[in-house]
Amino acid sequence: MTGIIILIVLGILLFVIEFLLVPGITVAGVGGLVLTVLGVYKAFDDYGTETGVWFLIGTLLLSIFVIAFSLRARTWRKFMLNTNVVGTVDEHQWAGEIKPGDLAETITRLNPMGKIMINDGVREAKSIEGYIDAHSKVEIVSISGTHITVKPKK
Repeated sequence: MTGIIILIVLGILLFVIEFLLVPGITVAGVGGLVLTVLGVYKAFDDYGTETGVWFLIGTLLLSIFVIAFSLRARTWRKFMLNTNVVGTVDEHQWAGEIKPGDLAETITRLNPMGKIMINDGVREAKSIEGYIDAHSKVEIVSISGTHITVKPKK
């Protein structure tokens, strides 16, 4: 009887792993199904219909209880990362440093986003006139927060 209980418990455990950790139809789900059905089958085969029915009812109730308990939010709180990331973007970091009309050079190809070198600093910029090859001269058109818009220098 202990072997039957172990089969059923392992099957339910594999079902929980399937539902929570490895979504989709995987070895855990198939293994859980096989072990659970095998355990119930062995109960019917070894101990008769009455005991087999009790094992079947117990397996269904235990499965429902374990899945309901596993899906509760508080169950997984001890496993969760409970830190808050506190950070902001300094939108005024370029105030007075970069202004429309300044010249820069592209480091990478702008298609339409890429890197530019301006005032000895590397910044990300967006082209308003299509693609601009690397190592081309560009002119700053506008600055909005941390977004720099450029066009090719003619």
